[in-house]
Amino acid sequence: MSAEATQSPSEYISHHLTHWTVGHGFWSWHVDTLLMSSGLAVILALALYAAARRVSANNAPTGFASFIEFIYDWVDGQVGDIYHGNRSFLTALAFTLFTWVVCMNAMDLLPVDLPGNVAKVFGADHFRVLPTADLNGTIAMAIVVLLLVIGNSIRAKGLGGYAHEWIAAPFGPALFPANIVLNLVELLAKPVSLGMRLYGNMYAGELLFMLIALLGFALASGLSALSGTLFVAEILIGAGWAIFHILIVLLQAYIFMVLPIVYISMAEEHH
Repeated sequence: MSAEATQSPSEYISHHLTHWTVGHGFWSWHVDTLLMSSGLAVILALALYAAARRVSANNAPTGFASFIEFIYDWVDGQVGDIYHGNRSFLTALAFTLFTWVVCMNAMDLLPVDLPGNVAKVFGADHFRVLPTADLNGTIAMAIVVLLLVIGNSIRAKGLGGYAHEWIAAPFGPALFPANIVLNLVELLAKPVSLGMRLYGNMYAGELLFMLIALLGFALASGLSALSGTLFVAEILIGAGWAIFHILIVLLQAYIFMVLPIVYISMAEEHH
């Protein structure tokens, strides 16, 4: 996990925080984020499909299939505590969000320099392996959640009822300009807070792994008296943070699973 000796600490961090980008300005694309998020989605889908194939009406699930069923039942229970209608779609949504975000967050547990070194073999100078540390990715996911919130609200209230709520709530139709502004702020705050929370926590975790890796610079600088101590410190601190970071990986996935269900449940309530 040690940093490259040919770089200064600032250059090392800057290098690892730079995306593999195609295009310029607003129309730039973070290829690494797209590849990792879509690739992990495909791998997850194949794994879940394989688990489902092992389950039959006559045999109880075992092994990996049993583990997936346990997660699904747990997610279904969490959704049932929040949403009291037909929750089949929302359980599927929550299960997808939780498992996908866990997979993406877990990429932060890879050795810091490994993804970049592998990417260099394929001609990429920069490669960030953690999709959820890219604000573009987390906000894009949050926007999809926002569209689901709006769609479920219209489905529950009708287009007229949804439009009337914008005009009449919370101060009554006479103050419809203030109602529209407040409802717009509330609506936009949901995806912004959802995406920013996931991004901020994962970005901070990624950065801390890089700072731990910078202990390798001291090893490369010829401090022989301290090299052994620093090497042990790097290993212990890195391992300790990785263990603690597993909790963050799961917690952030849980939050990103629960809040969309809360938003959709609130959106379907009649005011």
